[in-house]
Amino acid sequence: NIIQNFTMNLVIPLLGLVVAQQPGHQKDNKHPVLPTQICTAPGQCTTQQTSITLDGNWMWSHKVGGSQNCYTGDNWDQTLCPDPVTCAQNCALDGGDYEGTYGVSVADSTASLKFVTKGPDSPSANVGSRTYLLDPTENQYQMFKLKNREFSFDVDVSTLPCGLNGALYFVEMDADGGLSKFPNNKAGAKYGTGYCDAQCPHDIKFINGEANIKNWTDSPKDKNSGTGFYGSCCTEMDVWESNSQAQAVTPHCCDDTVVGQTRCSGEQCGDDSAGEREDGACDKDGADLNPYRNGVTTFLGAGSQFAVDSSQPFTVVTQWLTTDGSDTGDLSEIRRFYVQNGKQIPSPLFRIGGQPFDSINDSYVNAQKTVFNDTNSFEKRGGLKQMGKAMDRGLVLVLSLWADYDVNMLWLDSSYPPTKPVGAPGVARGPCATDSGDPATLIQNNPDATVKYGNIKWGALGSTSGPPSPPGPPPAPPSPPGPPSPPAPPPSGCPGGTLAACIALCPSSPPVVYKDCVESCAQRCTLVKGE
Repeated sequence: NIIQNFTMNLVIPLLGLVVAQQPGHQKDNKHPVLPTQICTAPGQCTTQQTSITLDGNWMWSHKVGGSQNCYTGDNWDQTLCPDPVTCAQNCALDGGDYEGTYGVSVADSTASLKFVTKGPDSPSANVGSRTYLLDPTENQYQMFKLKNREFSFDVDVSTLPCGLNGALYFVEMDADGGLSKFPNNKAGAKYGTGYCDAQCPHDIKFINGEANIKNWTDSPKDKNSGTGFYGSCCTEMDVWESNSQAQAVTPHCCDDTVVGQTRCSGEQCGDDSAGEREDGACDKDGADLNPYRNGVTTFLGAGSQFAVDSSQPFTVVTQWLTTDGSDTGDLSEIRRFYVQNGKQIPSPLFRIGGQPFDSINDSYVNAQKTVFNDTNSFEKRGGLKQMGKAMDRGLVLVLSLWADYDVNMLWLDSSYPPTKPVGAPGVARGPCATDSGDPATLIQNNPDATVKYGNIKWGALGSTSGPPSPPGPPPAPPSPPGPPSPPAPPPSGCPGGTLAACIALCPSSPPVVYKDCVESCAQRCTLVKGE
């Protein structure tokens, strides 16, 4: 998968793109306030005044104390940027009008990210955006430690067509954006510095407080972007990648050479262009759970015929479970359920290689990689346990909307890769045509496409999805005696604690008993995790 390799950039030749590591003072860098909640139990949540900041790659960069651009289109100013360190010292960065220039706005507790925005003072348009959640001080990113926790948010992807990706995810950036580690970075988290992800992107213009100008090469597809010699790697937890037609949840781990934001070069970056994708430090494919790709083609889509109707807003709840149910245990499972129109909707049960799954665990990843004939680069780099280590250190929340200049987002919502037959296992990832997703066409035809993220909560398992349902109507009068009912399930709800453990307890024969036992596990364990 070519995931989160952001090549969306600001198309404003006169203003330039973000390539600065000094704080500027030419414009107001006022952060839109996006309140979020920390929960301890259903209905017991505390609101904090968090806010969002735009990624540095989108803001205006200019000469310190002046207005001369450091970077225009896809070219560096050779006077201001003769070398990486001097460039960082010469260039400042400014925010500005988030809504009018970048299409980023907040109403109450909901952030809206518009695809194309033409600002009143801009000769051209801004395309897409990437933002980060700041803590209440506005000087550091809000850090998340989510093992043995859950995270929920409302989302509206109703206007996102094939080819766009409204992505909410976590990455292991530094809490201060690298401010304390790199002397030439004076801007820090407040100005959206320090981005990294498991794709080890090379289009980050400043990495480790230095300009990424070495071997800078213009993008052949995006006239406002390019790539430098260095990439920026870190662990990535894709909670939600979606448009109105498809969605996926995907953890990407990195090996022990990458702890937090790490500047890479050569083989460590795992560049596709060098044929080193599987040799890099980070797992670029990830361990994805996409219902459509796993054979459940009617789970998400626009209309009432789908279990989750993407033409209306809904709530996404994700849980990270550990081996022993404690905060210190190893990460062992990632579970998901949804709420729409007051109804809780569990992740669908599907079969991979004859085995039933409805969540991400080691058995699922191994089965899926085998059946889909994919390299298990996730397990090679440590799998869920390794992901858990990064979660212990803390992750930063990213809210974004982007188009894919590399492969048109086919890996998310269409058939991919094109080198495999469409009918081969795992190739069909969504219903979109293989000629969809061209960024230029999307910019022309879908400029107003907008993703909305709101009501963000995190906390103890079972705490964010709202208070318990109100009592139902009084019970009906007792019916005449009939045959004895089967014994009620034990109070623990899910035997073994997880779906996989429950199924492992089922007798293998006779087949009919095994089938009934698996169906019972699916129902009881789904209910337990969604309570």
